[in-house]
Amino acid sequence: MLFSLRPWRVREKRQLRVLRLVASFEMAKGAVVLLAAVGLLSLAHRDIWDVSASLLRLLHIHHTNHYWEVFLRLANRVRDEKLWLVAVGCVLYSALRFVEAYGLWRARVWAEWVAFVSGGVYLPFEVYEVARRVTVVRVIILAANVAIVLYMLFLRLQAQAARCAEESGAPPA
Repeated sequence: MLFSLRPWRVREKRQLRVLRLVASFEMAKGAVVLLAAVGLLSLAHRDIWDVSASLLRLLHIHHTNHYWEVFLRLANRVRDEKLWLVAVGCVLYSALRFVEAYGLWRARVWAEWVAFVSGGVYLPFEVYEVARRVTVVRVIILAANVAIVLYMLFLRLQAQAARCAEESGAPPA
């Protein structure tokens, strides 16, 4: 079965360790985005322009800088409804990451598919960002995501080969 809730075979310890490493990574991503949602909600009913100006001063961006004006103009357009909408999106994204992390930790087939698809969706954007400007962080993020997607593909292909071998009566490779 493609989306069975139980793994169709017992995972090797090494595979389980890698799955749990990926699960930890996904859990961390979910936690960071959830913290961002809390941060956004803390801005509700506050003067966004004032908060933004304070942030720019904290980052030592001088008021004569072009980005100062652009950032404050954008901040001036933010309303509480938009903050709530973005925060709800962050919470939903975090929930997906937490569910995926749980499934990977428990070596569920459906979670491997979720990791494969969700990781694959980000690859074109990450490649674009690296092509636009190469930084160590961007390259690390791209490499980690490529590794996760390829590993999930490897697991699914390995499982498919084992099922085919089992159906044909041949011993698994």
